[in-house]
This record gives sequence, C-alpha cells and structure tokens, in this order.
Amino acid sequence: MVTGQRGRPRSFDRDAALDKAMTAFWERGYEATSISDLTASIGISAPSLYAAFGDKRKLFDEVVAVYASRYGDFAGVALAEEPTARAAVERILREAAEVYTDPAHPPGCMVISAAINTTSEEVARALRMRRNAGLELFERRIRADVATGALPPDTDARALARYAGAVLQGMSQQSRDGATREELEAVAERALLAWP
Repeated sequence: MVTGQRGRPRSFDRDAALDKAMTAFWERGYEATSISDLTASIGISAPSLYAAFGDKRKLFDEVVAVYASRYGDFAGVALAEEPTARAAVERILREAAEVYTDPAHPPGCMVISAAINTTSEEVARALRMRRNAGLELFERRIRADVATGALPPDTDARALARYAGAVLQGMSQQSRDGATREELEAVAERALLAWP
C-alpha cells in the first residue's frame, strides 16, 4: 500500500547538502546564489530545500556556522594557543594564506566575500557582526599584551586589531584574484613588519 508520504527522500544527507550549499555561497556570494543554484548544487527540489532548511537565509545561516567551525576557527585557536598577540597574528596570517588558497574549496574567506554586493541588510549585518567579533578578539588580546608589557604602553590596540583585520580581508580578496599561497605568505611577512 502506498502511503503518499511527501518531503525529503530518505537518502537525503543534510551534511552533504550543507557542504554543497556552502560551496555555492562561497563561490558566488549570498546575493548571486539563487534558489535554483542551490537546488541544482544540492540535487533536491525547491520544496525539499524549503522543507529541510526553511528558506535561503536560514540555509545561509546554517552554512556560515558550518564554515566557521570548519574553515574559520583557525584565528580563534591561534589567539587561544599562542603566547603573545603578535605570535597569534603571525600564525593567523600564515594559516590564512594556506586556507584561502586551498584548492579543495573556493578561494578566500566566505564570511568576507559572501557579503559583497548583497542587498540584504540582515545578511550584511550578520556577517559584519562576525567580522567585528573577530576584531574584538584581536583587540582584547592586544590589550592583554599591553597590560603585561609584551607590547609598548602606547600601542593603539584598536588600530592594530583593525590593521590585522584589514590584512586578512585583503588576503582573502587577493586569493580570489588568483594570489598563490606563497604570495600571501609574503604579504603576511610584510604585514608583521608593522607590528610594534
């Protein structure tokens, strides 16, 4: 007897679907990735996509969380593990050169590039908040080093944190423009010359 069940097929693999959606958003950005792009890359119908993830925005939020845990966590780990802010930033920039140019996925940082040209203020705000949270982590770590004397007392922690963030954002865009790992490592090395 046929029960007439509707919805996702039993073979639906949510993790694989999130991976495919992540690649689509990473390559094209939030705005340029359509529902038809997503259904084609995931291999499900639009009603199945809506049933599984809600809507494009909710799917994107889930994808960003997966991205952050899989590809974006290297900065937080370095800030927690390295003995100084400078050592942490050096490690972050070197690891960014590796992650941003890894041929196993699209180039750059999805959190940086997905917001480019978006007309969704919600998406832009959510991604901006993530990037600003990263800057706050940098700034707190730099302030801690100023307090312990590892950095000079007149160090402008906010400006130095923004500088590190600007270098990271630039490296992300450079990788999307074809910069190699070696070229980005050279950028990282140069950037560290400005460290107090």
